Amino acid sequence: MNTIKSLLIIASNRLLTCSDSAMLDAEVLLCHVLNKQRSYLRAWPEHFLSEKQVQAFEQLLQQRCTGIPIAYLTGNREFWSRNFIVTNDVLIPRPATECLIEFCLDIIPTDKNYTIADLGTGSGIIAVTLAAECPNVQIIASDLSLQALVIARKNANQYQLTNINFYQSDWFISIPKQLFNLIISNPPYIAETDPHLKQGDVRFEPISALIANEQGLADIKKIVSEARFWLKPEGHLLIEHGYNQQDAVKSIFQTLSYSKIKTIHDLSGQPRATYGQFVNF
Repeated sequence: MNTIKSLLIIASNRLLTCSDSAMLDAEVLLCHVLNKQRSYLRAWPEHFLSEKQVQAFEQLLQQRCTGIPIAYLTGNREFWSRNFIVTNDVLIPRPATECLIEFCLDIIPTDKNYTIADLGTGSGIIAVTLAAECPNVQIIASDLSLQALVIARKNANQYQLTNINFYQSDWFISIPKQLFNLIISNPPYIAETDPHLKQGDVRFEPISALIANEQGLADIKKIVSEARFWLKPEGHLLIEHGYNQQDAVKSIFQTLSYSKIKTIHDLSGQPRATYGQFVNF
């Protein structure tokens, strides 16, 4: 029986061995095939799928059973109530990063021009979200990966944003010289020996966006050091990091003479980012 209800039952049972959210995964994949919202599945459980739709659903299930992330199968992921295009050229947006957006919205003024650099923009979730929420900001978003920049530009274009400029750059090297009110980054911060690299969605994400030398701290050290030359007086620096890197990153900020240093926690209470201001040398 190729009804919505029967297919979901079969699919969720198959996914139990490879997913902690088997029914949700099945529903999301079926919605993708049908181009419908999840509410449609509940409203029409006895609706029959065409043979073509069943085949498309089956192909997605087979790929999901190998561990391929849902976001890469559907080509999108929600972040800050917006839909973002994602491919395996970029990291999958995660809810934990939303705490950075919340923090930024608290410090960005709404009554004057404001300049932001988003380093390692990936899919552009930070730059696009801030540009959409704060029309008064001008953002430079950079990434070393040209493939990632293609995705980031698509995400900016789908929301018709004109206040972001994209650059291919290894951190600060190739962006136009100017001073910023805020520099924000979600850089690679996982150590290459971290066992999490062999688990879950991370197995399929771009290694260059995940791993950093010096136990995951090399890129963070570089950004915190060089940002001093790119920040306006009392400019803000905000960097996402691993839940267990709080003390190490705080020490980097302190060593480089940042002030008002604080740790930002995500919704689950985990330390997720470090903030500091830089006054002068």
